[in-house]
Amino acid sequence: MNSFVWLGFFLIYLALLALDLVVLHREARVMHVRQALGWTLVWVLVALSFSGIVYAVYEYDWFGWAQPGSGREVWYQFVSGYLLEWSLSVDNIFVMALIFSYLKIPPALQYRVLFWGIIGAIVLRGAMIALGAALIHSFEWMFYVFGAVLLVSAARMLRTDEEEYDPAKSMLVRLARKIFPIADHLDGAHFFTRVDGRSAATPLFVALLFIDFADVVFAVDSIPAIFAVTQDSFLVFTSNAFAILGLRSLYFAIAGMMTLFRYLRISLVFILGFIAIKLISTPHVKIPDSLSLAIILGMLGIGILASLMSQSKR
Repeated sequence: MNSFVWLGFFLIYLALLALDLVVLHREARVMHVRQALGWTLVWVLVALSFSGIVYAVYEYDWFGWAQPGSGREVWYQFVSGYLLEWSLSVDNIFVMALIFSYLKIPPALQYRVLFWGIIGAIVLRGAMIALGAALIHSFEWMFYVFGAVLLVSAARMLRTDEEEYDPAKSMLVRLARKIFPIADHLDGAHFFTRVDGRSAATPLFVALLFIDFADVVFAVDSIPAIFAVTQDSFLVFTSNAFAILGLRSLYFAIAGMMTLFRYLRISLVFILGFIAIKLISTPHVKIPDSLSLAIILGMLGIGILASLMSQSKR
């Protein structure tokens, strides 16, 4: 596997992160729904632009990549994986909103927490993807295990009791308090402050811990799902990375319109069910990548359209 391709990806990705934090959103401020929708569209276009690079790398063997699969097939896999991870992030957003509400993090500071949460999420997901790839390549029966995990996740998603989630009861908070003091007030955009001459974490840092922990929990669903689309580690990691890159804007877009997309979760349940079936059947039947992409897009479109129609009637 050619290291130049991986290096090129990381350089592009780090440049985008730096552009986002240092240039575009250097100052903490509230991101309104219309602005968030605009930035969500920008990050989707950025991901699709990178998919063109992926196509060329595989189709024309750039940098001596020499990986199996045609450019078109790989493009379908990347876009399917990206849309899958992007859509499954919607369920994560509801929990994020509860975390910010409980810790009383103002909207102007939420963007900063989400940005640094992404840094941690990329590292943690990278480790989980490496583990998942090793398991699948070593044990073929892991396809059935991952498929079962997705079916359970789909059933769990039908429940609508996220409101019962109470961060105060989390072991994460109790563990954090044992490691270092936690201030009961914010100190601007700082993750740490000083209380009685001692260094203490602010609620902003606690929110960051929660965001990364929540991402790991939801990755238990999304990582097996992406392996149903492709077992190529490069495609799995890059599609995940670009989906996470646009998560901040997507959060502010959906958090401001939670009641609008009331049927989107039902679409996600069907998507997870389809992906679970595809994963379980992988050792026996090859479902075309173009068909998988069409089904994912179709189910998302039906959920969004049904939500909009229901909202207009109400």
